[in-house]
Amino acid sequence: MTSKLTYWGSIGLAVAFGAAAGPAYAAGTTAGTSITNTATVNYQVGGVAQGAQTASDTFTVDRKINLTVAEVGTVTTNVVPGQTNAVTTFQLTNNSNEVLDFALVASQITGGTASHGGTDTFDATNVRIYRDSTSGTVGSWDAADTLVTYVDELAADASATLFVVADIPTGLANSAVAGVTLRATAREGGTASTQGAAITETTGANTSGKDTVFADTAGVTGDTARDGSHSDNDDYTVQTATLAVTKTSRVISDPFNNTTNPKLIPGAVVEYCIAVANSGSAAATSVAITDPVPGQLTFNAGTILLNGTVTGSTCNADGTAGGSYAAPNVSGTIATIAAGATRTLVFRATVN
Repeated sequence: MTSKLTYWGSIGLAVAFGAAAGPAYAAGTTAGTSITNTATVNYQVGGVAQGAQTASDTFTVDRKINLTVAEVGTVTTNVVPGQTNAVTTFQLTNNSNEVLDFALVASQITGGTASHGGTDTFDATNVRIYRDSTSGTVGSWDAADTLVTYVDELAADASATLFVVADIPTGLANSAVAGVTLRATAREGGTASTQGAAITETTGANTSGKDTVFADTAGVTGDTARDGSHSDNDDYTVQTATLAVTKTSRVISDPFNNTTNPKLIPGAVVEYCIAVANSGSAAATSVAITDPVPGQLTFNAGTILLNGTVTGSTCNADGTAGGSYAAPNVSGTIATIAAGATRTLVFRATVN
């Protein structure tokens, strides 16, 4: 009895050692691998050792189809109206135990809640997919990346970075959102530069060959578990300037009252203020203002002040001298109006 326990214990230790020495992959043993196990029985008759008896069993490892598509990062992609080549980033991982191709589709959600909580209100245009290339800047979309409709020959446990690139329409309001979905579907691998055939899950009992089992989890809406595909959402959120312009005037002086309770009589000096308020979430730049001086007034040279502020509804004469006058137009450019800020152009003219 002791010798038998020792013998089988030795076998157990040998098997355990072999398993520990082998490589460990999340995807598991490669599909199609043939595994053979041989048992050996030694015995004696009348104290004389007899020939060993052996028996073997062989089976083929079946194929597990599993993949994940995941948005890279946890924030929306901020865009501006009219922007071209706006980029969202995803990662496709082959969790299967075989090299596979993956068909790719980028689509847009319609009217629902986008990935980061906003409501989808517009569609981007010219939507396409690129695969990140190691010959360019890894992790960032650039000219080295390849326009693709599928990922070719992705090894088990390997990942590919994918960029969904689109153009943003003009005329969009601040905080408008476009949700995009990237979906990958497993296809047969094995032939480079050619998208493999569709994969069908094996039905019925286990066969002696390489069977196929779908093991993927559910993705976003419409992507169910164990369908051989996976998907995730990202979104574009518009951040733009929203400008509101107000124009006011006040009388500064007249020839008789001077600056004490002046009236708008001929010879009175009038100060105009054009206030531009930005209630958006992005700065407005190169804000060009043009205002024609009425024919009943004469522009007062050297009175243009740019980039002034407002207190309440009152314009402050705290801007910087600048701008130009080319009859009848007063013009000036404010370099930047930050989100939430109001800046002004102020000038004076005399009543004819």
